[in-house]
Amino acid sequence: MDFQDISLIKGYHVHVYFDESTFEQAQALCEEAGKRFSVTVGRMHRKPVGPHPCWSCQLAFSRSEYADLLSWLALNRNGLTILIHTLTEDDLKDHTDYASWMGEPQPLKLDVLSTGS
Repeated sequence: MDFQDISLIKGYHVHVYFDESTFEQAQALCEEAGKRFSVTVGRMHRKPVGPHPCWSCQLAFSRSEYADLLSWLALNRNGLTILIHTLTEDDLKDHTDYASWMGEPQPLKLDVLSTGS
């Protein structure tokens, strides 16, 4: 079996999914994450963007933030669905093989993603 080296991972994205009824909850979660951790908080998208089937907000962060941020999100997501994925040079694998979920996994629009070289 071939094992991948973690040096392939340049960082991570978390996508917090929400709808109209959970918008304020998701916004508060993302804003608080931005205050507590070294993350870049993206916009609150009130429409599906890219491969994401729902409204979402992206948190971008480095490998060094992974354990603490994900532990905090697990304790504070309060039912929100969250996609966590690596940032390698293969968007398709990042959103499938290298991804994990908190909450109910959602079907992604994979045809919009590129594969690595």
